[in-house]
Amino acid sequence: MDQTPPRDGSEHQSDSVEQSSVASNDQGSSPSETSSPSHSSQRRRRGSRGGQGRAKSAGEPGALSSENPEELPEPMREGRMGSQEAREKALVKKPQIGDTMPVPNVPPPGPAASSPSGSEQAQPASKNNQKRRRKSSGEKSQPEDNKSAADNDKGSAGSNSGRSRSNSRRRRRGGELSAEARDQRRGRERNGKPIGRYFMCVQVREGITQVAVLEGRNLIEHYVSRPADDVSQIHGNIYLGRVQNVLPGMEAAFVDIATPKNAVLYRGDVQYESEDIESGDSDPRIEQILKNRQTIVCQVTKNPIGAKGARLTQEVSLPGRFVVLIPNSTTYGISKRLPDDVRRRLRNILDKVKPEGHGLIVRTAAEHATEAELTADMRLLLEQWNRIEALAMEAKKPTLLHREPELAVRVIREEFNADYRGVVIDDRRLFEEVRDYVAAFNPELADRVEYYDAEAEGLALFERHHVHEQVHKALDRKVWLPSGGSLIIEHTEALSVIDVNTGKNVGTSNLEETVFNNNLEAAEEIAKQLRLRDIGGIIVIDFIDMEVKANRSKVIETFRDALARDKTRTQVFDISELGLVEMTRKRIGEGLLTEFSQECPNCSGRGVVVDHSLLD
Repeated sequence: MDQTPPRDGSEHQSDSVEQSSVASNDQGSSPSETSSPSHSSQRRRRGSRGGQGRAKSAGEPGALSSENPEELPEPMREGRMGSQEAREKALVKKPQIGDTMPVPNVPPPGPAASSPSGSEQAQPASKNNQKRRRKSSGEKSQPEDNKSAADNDKGSAGSNSGRSRSNSRRRRRGGELSAEARDQRRGRERNGKPIGRYFMCVQVREGITQVAVLEGRNLIEHYVSRPADDVSQIHGNIYLGRVQNVLPGMEAAFVDIATPKNAVLYRGDVQYESEDIESGDSDPRIEQILKNRQTIVCQVTKNPIGAKGARLTQEVSLPGRFVVLIPNSTTYGISKRLPDDVRRRLRNILDKVKPEGHGLIVRTAAEHATEAELTADMRLLLEQWNRIEALAMEAKKPTLLHREPELAVRVIREEFNADYRGVVIDDRRLFEEVRDYVAAFNPELADRVEYYDAEAEGLALFERHHVHEQVHKALDRKVWLPSGGSLIIEHTEALSVIDVNTGKNVGTSNLEETVFNNNLEAAEEIAKQLRLRDIGGIIVIDFIDMEVKANRSKVIETFRDALARDKTRTQVFDISELGLVEMTRKRIGEGLLTEFSQECPNCSGRGVVVDHSLLD
């Protein structure tokens, strides 16, 4: 195909939001079809490994010459991926409710779910809700609100428990939570002990901190942080940078941010005032906006990878527990994952508390937040931004203005909710810091943060919860499937490749069924491995060939459903005639394997040692 997936596979955005203005530039054309009926007879044989003799594509046009030692991260090309329909079809849809994890399929606590006369009370409640909707839709004056009310009318056949949750939120007065809302925040309990789908272990050792997220007993995410990560793990940090040189041909600029490698700022990430442009162009070029030696405030959106420097943006964002502050912006939005009635309530609060001259985005975690909590969170972020501005005014050279909290606090800020049955930390200082943080923003869950004394227990935290053995398996190139098949995962400079094999799986009835079941298992396991190993960029998966078109569609559907649990944005395209699946996953770091490995000094990472003596 003539179509090139984006390198990142995602925009830099942690929550799906509804913003006041969205610009979308589709610059590419629809991909051309290269297959024809005459080629159907030449399809490769099932089980054969295609592509070994295919010629590789030439280097990308516009690559840097050898005179410039710097390497640019690949810019996002999402607008050049063909038609809008193709992009929307490839995008994996996320769950509508839940910040980073899907909500468990259990009824919420409260009297609405256990009322014996629920069927008799449902009809009056429905009539009252309809009256409220008609009244609220008549009071709205903005077209966007009218649209939300209309969408809510279409979904008026919702469950009684949903109406009960809506009514309980309306009963809040003066920032106080109702008893039912507090129960929802606190999460479920059994025999006085908290229960939940997820569990988090934080192990601290000298020079390294590891965070493991388990679903049941299975490891699904693993994070690693080291003191040296101020150089390699700087995603989210804010710097005062100095422009070193502007490259008009690349529509980018190298910026010194006091790290070993200069970072890169692309034209699309530059912020400017129209009156500052001397030429008066409505769409000025980057050399008209930025000048050498100019100082700018910027934020890292992508960590440095290999020889490529970090990627920057001038649109700074400060994430809190409930809101994201975007200084000097008009951005105004609410997470799309929230129900319509919750979004209307939060929109009314935003109209009253939105700071002058700054943008604000309400996160999914704010579903049950009160006005007082949103205001307190926003004020903390405003104070943080004022300190950053003061440091930027005083600084005379490139320097770090704001560092993201350490790994454990970041993960808990993004992940921790009532679906977690607990967080266990084996370091006293970090435990106290995390406990105080959770107590400040979500006191109902503070008792789920516990300290683990490894000396008293006689066993290390990761050994107690069988994390170490699962990490060992995640570092292997071969993954076994339940029925005896296997996956082979390899990494190259341009992309990652996953090969699906039947291995020991010989099936029972016929070859097509054996291959189909093996591919279904592989689709589920690949989604887990991508998330656990944090594999990003372009990924090509070689499923075993299936003759039946319905089977190919079922495998892709299963794969997309499994990826929907992953909070990282992904795009998956249909299986090609060669049995290959092309996909992208947003790439921020270098992945789990890089955290536990180093380049081989003998082969320089190539995997083979060339015997040059044979050439003499």
